Amino acid sequence: MVKIAVIGSVSMDLVVTASKRPLAGETLIGESFHTVPGGKGANQAVAASRLGADVEMIGRVGDDAFGTEIVDNLKKNGVSVTNVEPVTHCASGTAHITLAEGDNSIIVVKGANDEVTPDFIKGAEDVLKQADMILIQHETPADTVEYVAEFCHRFGKKLLLNPAPARELSREVIEYASFITPNEHEYAVLFGDQNRSDVLAQYPNKLIITEGKNGVRYHNGTSEVVVPAYVVEAVDTTGAGDTFNAAFAVAVAEGKEISEAIKFANRAASLSITKFGAQGGMPTRVQVEGSL
Repeated sequence: MVKIAVIGSVSMDLVVTASKRPLAGETLIGESFHTVPGGKGANQAVAASRLGADVEMIGRVGDDAFGTEIVDNLKKNGVSVTNVEPVTHCASGTAHITLAEGDNSIIVVKGANDEVTPDFIKGAEDVLKQADMILIQHETPADTVEYVAEFCHRFGKKLLLNPAPARELSREVIEYASFITPNEHEYAVLFGDQNRSDVLAQYPNKLIITEGKNGVRYHNGTSEVVVPAYVVEAVDTTGAGDTFNAAFAVAVAEGKEISEAIKFANRAASLSITKFGAQGGMPTRVQVEGSL
């Protein structure tokens, strides 16, 4: 069983479904409202655990009801929470999600996730040294991402950086990360108007661009490759990217080639969007392998 350490956000998703998104100043009648545990870090941890990995979550919650529910949910999904600690001076993070017109729009309030600082990470370094793969996202402070990237470089650990929400990356973080997995919007923030094919060729087997229903694009060192997505009936696309990242990390940690790891991750992500909630449709290992 591979060991995965996830550093990142743990939050509560506040989800509204509606037939369409409101315009500025417009009030609509929604169809439903739910609160479900989420956060990119927690989503990736749960997805990796369901796919058979030994997962350690490293994050912060508020000393509040949401925080208790978030931690309980991680435990229920087999994720170790030894390094998930409450803070008393701010609330648990929340994500405010609108599901409409076949897609989602999300506003994140980071709350306690901003307390995932380099000093906090230092307390979990023994866990990181034992991990086969470390995952991190951008719902934590930029200096934490830089610290973790340098740590992974120093100790020869594999790091998967999911640069979401989008923000600029330093040259050192790009160099030290083993894999960087932006979607098309995040890629544009990272690399501006640089020619996509040229950038992919510059970072072979490292830069992996997820393009939704159009598949996943990367350069294998010889040529540019697009691994097709699986076509399914989408119910809720929230968490699809997190499922992809977790599944890809597990597959690579197990020794799969990049193309096979992407195929495995694409299948897991496609299954995840067939049910409601970021974590609601995240598949088990048996479900993914049975449908490949």
